[in-house]
Amino acid sequence: MQHILKLMLLAMVLFSACTPRHDSGEQSPITSGMAEAVVEKLIDMHGQEHTERITRGVNQTASLWRDHDGSVADFESFCLHSFIGDPHELDQVFDRLAHSFEHLFGYMNRISLELNRQIHEDRGSIHRIDQLFSAYSPSAHIQDDLYSNKIAFVVALNFPHYTLDEKNALGGDWDDRQWGYARLGDYFTARVPPRLLQEYNQASSEARMYISEYNIYAGKLRNQDGEALFPEGMKLLAHWNIRDEIRSNYGQPGGLEKKDMLYQVMLRIINQDIPTQVINSNAFEWNPLTNGLWQNGQAVSPDYENNVRYSHLLNIFNGLHRMDPYYQHLDTYIKRRFESSMEIPQEEVEALFREYAASPLLRQTAQLISQRLGRELRPFDLWYDGFKARSGISEEELDRITKRRYPDAEAMQNDLARILRQLGHTNDMANFIADRIEVDPARGSGHAWRASMRSKPSHLRTRIGADGMDYKGYNIAIHEFGHNVEQTISTHFVDNYFISGIPNTAFTEALAFMYQRRDLEFLGMQQDDSMQEYLEILDVFWDNYEMMGVSLVDMNVWKWMYDNPDATPDELKAAVLEIARDIWNAYFADIFGVEDIPLLAIYSHMIQSPLYLSNYPYGRLIMFQLEDYISDKDFASEELRIFSIGQLTPKHWMDRAVGEQISNQPMFEAVGRALSAFGK
Repeated sequence: MQHILKLMLLAMVLFSACTPRHDSGEQSPITSGMAEAVVEKLIDMHGQEHTERITRGVNQTASLWRDHDGSVADFESFCLHSFIGDPHELDQVFDRLAHSFEHLFGYMNRISLELNRQIHEDRGSIHRIDQLFSAYSPSAHIQDDLYSNKIAFVVALNFPHYTLDEKNALGGDWDDRQWGYARLGDYFTARVPPRLLQEYNQASSEARMYISEYNIYAGKLRNQDGEALFPEGMKLLAHWNIRDEIRSNYGQPGGLEKKDMLYQVMLRIINQDIPTQVINSNAFEWNPLTNGLWQNGQAVSPDYENNVRYSHLLNIFNGLHRMDPYYQHLDTYIKRRFESSMEIPQEEVEALFREYAASPLLRQTAQLISQRLGRELRPFDLWYDGFKARSGISEEELDRITKRRYPDAEAMQNDLARILRQLGHTNDMANFIADRIEVDPARGSGHAWRASMRSKPSHLRTRIGADGMDYKGYNIAIHEFGHNVEQTISTHFVDNYFISGIPNTAFTEALAFMYQRRDLEFLGMQQDDSMQEYLEILDVFWDNYEMMGVSLVDMNVWKWMYDNPDATPDELKAAVLEIARDIWNAYFADIFGVEDIPLLAIYSHMIQSPLYLSNYPYGRLIMFQLEDYISDKDFASEELRIFSIGQLTPKHWMDRAVGEQISNQPMFEAVGRALSAFGK
């Protein structure tokens, strides 16, 4: 899960496509008339053919200039002496900037990785000093330094910024070098004080720590008869492992009661009436339905968590909201997240998700699931797992297989090249990619940490128990491996450093999902089922339904916070519950037969990874279109071609990758065919 790197300064600020309004309350001393005079002088010096670049560059530089950067005369002198008119010199400077920034940001990324190892990896207990280093942002002052020494102004003057609309309109005629120029123009478009960046990093670090330690010991849960339904020692991280345990119990003995018990746990977390005694502790027995609590057979009064969850969310919001005044056009984090980072307007994303969630095909799919289960659907059937090839294979058997194959991180490390060869990569390419990925045991659910320079590896993190990697950890590891493969290809095989990567996080999620759905194949388990193709389509379709719902909740919670910036944690909790119930009632109640369920608010991403969730359903739509496109082609060669396109806008990336834009229609059409095959 790629959110770790996205919270860094590089993605959060330096790549924010916007124009600043002020810095620490200051306005630019350069008026439009002053800038126009400089433009005219530069055109006289370099020629009319440079008019557009001069005009853009001077105006962008003027908008960023402050009194402490120099006088008006200093500004003019800087522009006249720093503008590069010779295309060969400009190319040379571009290459040198690429080298310098790759190492500057690459080593900053590496420093952050090292400072967070004790927090992110399973390396024993966490000391207060580890938390302090995790909260420290070594890159917080880079932006200020680069403005102070005028590097930022050289970039802004010579590689001006293009808006998203302009990139989409002009980018079809750009080669990779021109795209690199445009992406470099995105670097310096705002001046956010380092103090605010550091404060946000503190809030973000505390939220990540809170989530990474939010474990529930399932073996201590008790039903109404006082019975334990789960094995002693089973530890489930909220929400990820709880959700996956629900999924694993379809088709298993006692599965319905287990799923209902875990569903009750989720509701307690959302409502924040969960006893603090059961969070990351195995010292108490707990009935999540009644909220009864016992220790050594004696009833204990619970201390409820109250609003800790929503306090962290509010701290994240406040940290980002304080940066808003430094952006003129993208003056909310919502706009920056979608229009700048994702490069798709929020309204467009929400409309696509609402169209999906309202589809009659979901109602037909729900009827099929109900028939297969032999009962009415319950809210936890959001995570119905009966379409997957592994359905019918016990969790214990899958655990036995994965623990034997992967007793530790080194075993997974040694198997990466074999998996890549199985996908069709040559031996040399499989080794090249695998050698640039390091596997680490994760403290939390797992994630992929991108390498921001070619000389450093990316990192694959997943949970690995003392007795080996269970199936849940393996399934997550394969997902993260997909991220790592994308990261390696899009770092090493693009034309230039400034277009390394993909358009937005949804595109790396697409490849991660493509790997994850092949997890049993990588274990050598094949299913000979003539209906398997249709089952896989319905599986993706149903999974995405759930993710559309939680994403709609996430987006609308952020809208509410902006409408109510002075809200208390109590008020925020009430709002989150109301929004979750409203989305449920609009798109889920008719399917599940019950209203006012807040279950869509369970995702931990909402607390630690602001507005990240939309990448998952968008990524599944992209995955579906990629899978359809490569179905009659060689997977490995297409993977290399597609993920070396680079960081274009989503529009142009999709044009080059598959020749069509992202929409619900390809999935709707495939689901229609699948349902027909089942007689629906």
